[in-house]
Amino acid sequence: MPYAIGARVKLTRDVPVTADGRTAGTGSPGPLSLATGLTGTVTGAAQDSGGTADALRASFDEQLRGARLDSFAAGLVDDLRQRVIAATAPGTGTGTGTSYRVRFDNGFILDGLDESSLTPA
Repeated sequence: MPYAIGARVKLTRDVPVTADGRTAGTGSPGPLSLATGLTGTVTGAAQDSGGTADALRASFDEQLRGARLDSFAAGLVDDLRQRVIAATAPGTGTGTGTSYRVRFDNGFILDGLDESSLTPA
């Protein structure tokens, strides 16, 4: 369900937070999580062109950039990369969508929440 700016929403699950104030799907999770049931107000929305899928592919490529591998290992890595691309292709649930910025009642602002994390309050 799409949410308009100003809509009151509630978290449907615990959401781990990264150090830069985004949801954990786009970075390394930090020690903080926002609890299920926390309410807030939508303050922004953005149409993701690839979202988590693009972040996963970029992270995979960055970690292997510059690695010197023999031909067998290079073949395995290439196969794994193709599997990552196939698993995160549009239509697998990790492609395009809308992400939201929400200011919660406790003052915390979290960016990058997807619709599955929210429900009307």
